[in-house]
Amino acid sequence: MGQEVVCTARWAGKSVRGKALLEGTEILFRGNPRLKIPFSSIRDIAAVDGELRLKTSAGTVIFKLGERAEKWRQKIVNPKSVLEKLGVRAGQVVAVFGNADAKFIEKLRVQGSYVEREKFSAETPWIFRFVEVADGLSGIKKLAGRMQGCTALWVVYPKGQKTITEDAVLAAGRKAGLKDVKVVSFSATHTALKFVLPVAKR
Repeated sequence: MGQEVVCTARWAGKSVRGKALLEGTEILFRGNPRLKIPFSSIRDIAAVDGELRLKTSAGTVIFKLGERAEKWRQKIVNPKSVLEKLGVRAGQVVAVFGNADAKFIEKLRVQGSYVEREKFSAETPWIFRFVEVADGLSGIKKLAGRMQGCTALWVVYPKGQKTITEDAVLAAGRKAGLKDVKVVSFSATHTALKFVLPVAKR
């Protein structure tokens, strides 16, 4: 998800080696111990000598990122909108299946996208399938069977749930003959995983 880099993080007198991940609304650090830093908790941010220095509500955290420090700072200060991350542009047709997020639908309509509910045509560039439990993944095969050309399918599912995992979503898409190409943070509670047809089938 997002961007990731193996680095050293320092906080509260600790220096820990691990993997830092820049998500849409937070930084995750997978080390021992782990860290989760929501952007909303950051009070000040600077990139100095290859270090990303964060003053948060819980204290100061420093990530040694090298040349990526300034790039991460800019992404945190000026985050992309969810539609920019997903690649949906104004005027494009978007097909939505499942219990879609109302705010997402509103964002699509505000930017000028045409929203189709529970249907799509061969010319539809974007399909979004919202699932909350693993049983909902069974619908991916039917959608994949009707996809043509460069149409992309985004599967949007809850984060951090044992009932529906990233591995389960990946397996459902691949079993349906699709290729996974991208993962983004859809919201604070959901992840979006993008599938397309393999080049040979387009």
